[in-house]
Amino acid sequence: MMYNNMEKTLNYLQRTREILDIEIQGLEKVKDELNGDFEKAVTTILKTLENNGKIVVTGVGKNLLIGEKISATLASTGSTSVVLNPTQAMHGDLGIISSGDILLAISYSGESDEIIKLIPLVKRMGVKIVAITGAPDSILAKNSDEIISVTVDKEACPFNMAPTTSTTATMAIGDALALVLLEAKGFDKEDYAKLHPGGAIGRSLLLRVCDIMRKDDRVPTIKPNDSVKDALLSMTKARSGSAAVVDEEQRLIAIFTDGDLRRHLAEDSAVLDASVKDVMTESPITVTEDQLAAEVLSIFEKHNIDDLLVVDNNQRLVGAIDIQDLPKLKIM
Repeated sequence: MMYNNMEKTLNYLQRTREILDIEIQGLEKVKDELNGDFEKAVTTILKTLENNGKIVVTGVGKNLLIGEKISATLASTGSTSVVLNPTQAMHGDLGIISSGDILLAISYSGESDEIIKLIPLVKRMGVKIVAITGAPDSILAKNSDEIISVTVDKEACPFNMAPTTSTTATMAIGDALALVLLEAKGFDKEDYAKLHPGGAIGRSLLLRVCDIMRKDDRVPTIKPNDSVKDALLSMTKARSGSAAVVDEEQRLIAIFTDGDLRRHLAEDSAVLDASVKDVMTESPITVTEDQLAAEVLSIFEKHNIDDLLVVDNNQRLVGAIDIQDLPKLKIM
């Protein structure tokens, strides 16, 4: 291998862009050639899932690795799926498949020996086969109930041999299949959260505002006629970056934040003696106790704020959320 000579002549960035262009063109071709066969495959898989069957994904070599990713995506988005190594299937793992399941077989050539040997075995069990292949005239395609085409013009490999464009297309089709099934089954955020209980995703989707908000003495409250100095003392005591401005019945009127203080302090050094009503932010953004923590994250990001007040249906203050608390709660 003449690495030194290659380094002198190869423009790494240009070549990388060319490779990506080839793969993008492959994806465009697969997208353009999608037809009713894909819809039939989705319908067939949906019927299997509705009858409590599962999607058994299989492939050989790199396609087995891609199959593992597709199966994981299917399972995590509500479509029960497992992976079957076709070689191991011949030595007992065929027991993974039941008669009510469906086999999602991945083979670009459609002629992989291990897959071909598997076909009569699963057909004997009454299992339907959906093929993801680049060869519609292959043995696999001819013996499948439905076909999803991933035909590409060429691989990104300079020898047109290493699976690159074809594997990218297969992965993308797997993602599309999983997400179309997700929407077809009405799978929502709460369903997703149930399958992802660990980590920030699960916590943000399972937890509600009432689970993460500050309450009672940790939520400083002030009246409109209180001074800015009083507001700051209240915020310092509660270790909060804001204070809720409320009326006599605890109904929310406004919010006063350390950001409000900084903005007005730049204009008037005597602001500490002013009334809160002169510097507060009216009509603050609020949330309710039953909203999901995921919505809170979205609000913080969208409005670029650090504090949220929590109110009930009568606009009475019940709590507050400080963005600094979220990392401690492992939500972000």
